[in-house]
Formats: sequence, C-alpha cells, structure tokens
Amino acid sequence: MVRLAFVTILLGVALASPRAQQPVFRTGTDLVTFAVSATDRRSNFLTDLTADDFEVFEDDKPQAIKYFARGEGGAAPELHLGLLFDTSDSMGQDIQLARSAAIRFLNTLPDARDMTLVDFDTEVRVAKYGQQDFARMVERIRSRKPRGMTALYDALGLFLDGADENQGRTILVIFTDGGDTRSTIRLNDVVTLVRASHVTVYTVGFMDNQRGGRRGESRIQLTQIAAEAGGEAFFPSTMEQVEKAYDRILQQIRAQYHLGFVSTNTKQDGSWRKVEVKVKRPDLKDVRLQARKGYFAVYKK
Repeated sequence: MVRLAFVTILLGVALASPRAQQPVFRTGTDLVTFAVSATDRRSNFLTDLTADDFEVFEDDKPQAIKYFARGEGGAAPELHLGLLFDTSDSMGQDIQLARSAAIRFLNTLPDARDMTLVDFDTEVRVAKYGQQDFARMVERIRSRKPRGMTALYDALGLFLDGADENQGRTILVIFTDGGDTRSTIRLNDVVTLVRASHVTVYTVGFMDNQRGGRRGESRIQLTQIAAEAGGEAFFPSTMEQVEKAYDRILQQIRAQYHLGFVSTNTKQDGSWRKVEVKVKRPDLKDVRLQARKGYFAVYKK
C-alpha cells in the first residue's frame, strides 16, 4: 500500500528530475521506438504492412527505421498491463459496472508478462501481479468500496513513474468518472508525464451519473490523456458498450507496429522532439495512423 504522502514525494521527484524526461520506450541505448496503428477509411486495422511502407520524421527531418516488429507473433515486444481503478465516492453508482469491466478486460490478455493494479480514492494503492496471481488481483478489485475523494492524476503519475523501466510495451487502461478532486499535481503536469512516458493509455470513462458541466470537462480531459499517449477514450453506459471498447483496444494492441530509429539530432538537451510517422505507398493515402506525437530527448548536463 502506498500512502498519499509517499505518492506526493515520489511524484515531486518524477516532475523535478531529468529522468522523468525519457524518450518513448527503448530497446537499446539510442533507439527510440514508437507504437503505431494503421486503419483504413472504415476504421479497420491494417495488419500486413512492412517496414518499407513507413517513413519517420523527427522535427520534419527524415529518420532511418532501424527496428520493426508487429504486435503479434514471436517477434512482438513483451507486454506489461496496467489498470487504474477509481474507487472514490463519486463512482458509487458506477462501481459495479467498472468492476465487471475491469475483470473482463483482464481475462482478454493472458499473454501479458505482468499486471499492475493502481486503485485510488483519497489514497493511491499499487500492487503488481504475475499471471499466476490473477485470482488475487480480481479479489482486490472486487473488495474495494467507493469512498473518499479522487486522486486520479496522482495515481496516473505514480504508475507512469513505475513503468519507466519496463522493457517492451506497456498498456494502461484507466477506469474512472474522470473528476479529479484530490491530486497534488495538476492536469498540465500529468499530461507532461504522459508525453514523457512510453505507455499507451486507454481511458474508459463512466459519465452517465456526472452532472452536465463536469461530465463535459471530464470527457475532454480523458480524451486528451489518451490522445497524448497514442490510445483512445471510451465512454460506455452498458456492458455491451464496454465489450465493444475492449474489442477495439485488443484489435489495436495486436495490430500495432513498433518502429525504432536512432535520432540524427545528438543533442542531450531534454527538449521535446516532434515525431510524425507516414506511409509511403500511394494506395495507402487514405490510411489513418495513430501514434504518439513525439518524445523528450535524453537530458544530460
């Protein structure tokens, strides 16, 4: 169990330290790797592209692709799964749907190397599980009762800091009503942490029982967090809609391509580098690519 005081200290270090400004996840010292998904005009994922179909630009300068892998198969990077589970008092009317949603999602990814659960209200609690501990993780989700305030940003910041050393790919799904009322860090700060991390984030927002103004604000914030992290935001009202969201998330995870390049910019200044991934082939001109918008360079004094 991680108490909020500890969370505050840890997040303060993460925000102040150059270590928090690491590039998108790496498979080598200088290799910067991005997860990319491609969809056609009907939003169907394309799974048969090759490295030769892509080109990468950093700050509008072309980069040579040095690493390529698909999301499925023997060459796929290992998978780490994270869940942020809101147990605050404002989730009272949605907690049963959120519990069922979280447990069903866990059942869909048996190939994850490990699973990290961060459940939060006024406090933030973290536990990491292997596949053999699945039953314990489910019991922990079921046992939490709605109470207290909502420290969503602190919980997200803590998870991102812990995921910094993961090798391969990390997927995080957030279950919340979106209204932060407790965190010691602000939305702008947590968005910076999201941009600096290698984690792909999906948000599942339960908004039906939120008031109109707050509902709209929360939708915008959850959508922004997911977009910055290369994921998507979903706002289900029923289990059927939850399952459709899961299908979409799983399709994207398994259809992702992982592209790596060694930047031609050798400065270690911690600056933000804009990255754009494109497809070369003329017959793919209508393809939509989804990926992070960039990364922070390594900082070295």
